[in-house]
Amino acid sequence: MHKIHYLNKISPKGTALWKENYEETNNLDQAEAIMVRSAAMHDMEFSDNLVAIARAGAGVNNIPLDRCAEKGIVVFNTPGANANGVKEMVLCGMLLGARDVVGGIRWVQSIKDEGDIAKKVEKGKSQFAGNEIMNKTLGVIGLGAIGGPVANAAIKLGMQVYGCDPYISIDAAWHLNSNIIHAKTREEVYANSDIITLHVPLLDSTKHMINAETIAMMKDGVVILNFARDLLVDDDALEAALKSGKVKRYITDFPNDRTAGMEGVVAIPHLGASTEESEDNCAKMAVKQTMNYLENGNIINSVNYPNCDMGVCTKPGRITVLHKNIPNTISRFSTTLGSYNINISDMLNRSKGEHAYTMLDIDEPTPAGLAQELEKQEGVYRVRVIK
Repeated sequence: MHKIHYLNKISPKGTALWKENYEETNNLDQAEAIMVRSAAMHDMEFSDNLVAIARAGAGVNNIPLDRCAEKGIVVFNTPGANANGVKEMVLCGMLLGARDVVGGIRWVQSIKDEGDIAKKVEKGKSQFAGNEIMNKTLGVIGLGAIGGPVANAAIKLGMQVYGCDPYISIDAAWHLNSNIIHAKTREEVYANSDIITLHVPLLDSTKHMINAETIAMMKDGVVILNFARDLLVDDDALEAALKSGKVKRYITDFPNDRTAGMEGVVAIPHLGASTEESEDNCAKMAVKQTMNYLENGNIINSVNYPNCDMGVCTKPGRITVLHKNIPNTISRFSTTLGSYNINISDMLNRSKGEHAYTMLDIDEPTPAGLAQELEKQEGVYRVRVIK
């Protein structure tokens, strides 16, 4: 019986997918897998029984990825499961950036007790006038699970769209509208866009990508949308640009102590994926990935180990090894299996940074003692016998 522990409430549309040989446990030390959303895990101790952590969402800042990897614990997330919810919020952000809806709502609340509201509204509404987004130019930086659909939706709204993503996958490219203009550099997006939306991960190369230098490349009165990561934008440069009018408005789903109080900022409390549908989809994906790993050893959408998928095992035995990415590891595994006179019928080895994963299908059921012998090998974190 596989035991699962929930650190947060997980959508029942996901948990309903567990098979009969899975059960919830309140004892963390008994759990083979943990399901989590936002609970902080950095200070937690993990038992040797724990082999998987599934984050029902995309961000994994609440999970100690390296420590998990070194204990042979695979951490999964659910990229794309909440993409539509975020996409819709980005479209909302474009409208909030083009028209001062938020300012107008606040103004109505400020005069709601003065009486004769209808007359005051007709007289004062002009101060909140804005622009339509049709025929405007949208620049999309990052054309993955969210940026791609945003770009496609903008085309349907009658916008001209520049898209930039040097690392776009073939699958993502196939789904892009043919009318999207391929921008080879971010600078091309900055120079041509009325509205710019960011959909890139936070890396050394993207931290503060919106700064004084890049803002200077943009059109006067540009609107910037950030539904990706807070630190993509330099707050000092942003504040100066808002005060000068270079940036008309900044719409962010990641308010901080600086931006929450800036004039010209619409700060949304991280609502991009806060929909029932997103939570359901994330939970379903997390459960399916966890079952696939526990039952077959397949890794799909891990953030600390490489993806490895050999399907359902049709051979008599399958062994999986989580280990350091160091030379001659595979030859040592082969030698160990050879000492048991076992033939490897199929094998898959992948690496991700310092860590690697090896799947071995063998021509007989895994004999007693083999896993222990493999665990003695240099750099091995954990060995799992699937069958």
